[in-house]
Amino acid sequence: MTAAEAEVLGELRRLRARVPQVTGALAASTDGLVLARDTADADAAEGVAALTAAALGVALRLTDATGQGGFRELLVRGEHGYVATYAAGTSAVLTLLAEPRINVGRLHLEARRSSARIGELVDGALHRRTPRSEPHPAPAHSATAVPAAPLPTRQAVPPLPSHKPKEA
Repeated sequence: MTAAEAEVLGELRRLRARVPQVTGALAASTDGLVLARDTADADAAEGVAALTAAALGVALRLTDATGQGGFRELLVRGEHGYVATYAAGTSAVLTLLAEPRINVGRLHLEARRSSARIGELVDGALHRRTPRSEPHPAPAHSATAVPAAPLPTRQAVPPLPSHKPKEA
């Protein structure tokens, strides 16, 4: 385990300690590879990371098509709890599983802080590994700030057709 991976895992554990209703946490690359996890089931983490990448693709297209800007977060509420995904720098995401009784505002507050920190760690590690001839991703400067452009847009999407009622 690299130093950056250990620090990301530490951030996941601190987040779960601050918000006990979070039942699982993982940091993944935007293409679905687990970077660090604080979950009981390693196999489930791989599947969640892959599904997160698929959902991220849809979320990127949706925010682009509707003119809402770059992706920041995605919240899904199921019968048995929440799945929340947050942009973490330019190349990673933070995905959390939470109990249905969680205070969603608190979840967002703590997860946004953690995702910014994880983004700094992951982007910083990539920055150190990137050869000097390639452009470097810019790390976020504040642990509480949301990165300006957290994830690359995959492809342009035509705008949605406007709905105009038929005239009588």
